[in-house]
Amino acid sequence: MPPSPRIRIGVAGALGQMGRAVINVVDARDDCEIAAVFDRPESAGQRLGERVLAASDAAAALSDVIIDFSAPEASVALAIACAARRGAALVIGSTGLSDEQATAIDEAALHIPVVRSGNFSLGVNLLLGLVEQAARTLKASDWDVEVFEAHHRRKVDAPSGTALMLGEAAARGRRISLAGASERGRDGQTGPRAPGAIGFSVMRAGGIVGEHSVVLAAEDEILTLSHSARNRSLFARGAVEAAIWAQGRAPGLYDVMDVLGFARGGADD
Repeated sequence: MPPSPRIRIGVAGALGQMGRAVINVVDARDDCEIAAVFDRPESAGQRLGERVLAASDAAAALSDVIIDFSAPEASVALAIACAARRGAALVIGSTGLSDEQATAIDEAALHIPVVRSGNFSLGVNLLLGLVEQAARTLKASDWDVEVFEAHHRRKVDAPSGTALMLGEAAARGRRISLAGASERGRDGQTGPRAPGAIGFSVMRAGGIVGEHSVVLAAEDEILTLSHSARNRSLFARGAVEAAIWAQGRAPGLYDVMDVLGFARGGADD
């Protein structure tokens, strides 16, 4: 029986740290291969090791799935282009998307499969479920929620996409809107903490890969749920698994929970 053909993966943002990590993960596997690498338009023709950076449209034509850890504007443009040609599936890990940019990607997913997530780590996605359950169980009148995140000095958006996912998980557990409960900045005479608020604290320093903690604090006890990323390869491995899963799927917007096959509980479960 002939072996199954390898899934052809394109890598957007190939010059970035995550793009390079994805390339390394794909190169080490037997079930997929790098079809094309690309970055900003002016980088086409530049060498990346033994590979030559392609233009985005040429890369899309060569790929079954494109993994994209670039920037919000580039991710939106790529999603629109792939949807227009009914072409490659997309795995998008870009963070800092505005509501309008997220909506544009959602619309692209009407025509192609898109796996979009602020974090492709298995551990983080398990953490999301634990945070939602804890927030649902512990009364908001007695327990304050604070999300802490730390990343390297080069990260340009804050709070991180993962921190916002954790905040959303806490809000779902409490059956409230994060937009109405979020506290993202404290300075000066802020007054007492608002009841039911979900706070965010951010650190940017050195080469920190990713630290996330959710603190649930009552008057006489504190519960901390946390995750530490030690190497970017864990995110790259998750993104490659998502790409293999997405190839051949029906159009739609998916996330890592879909990729992992996790059952999703209802609001009252």
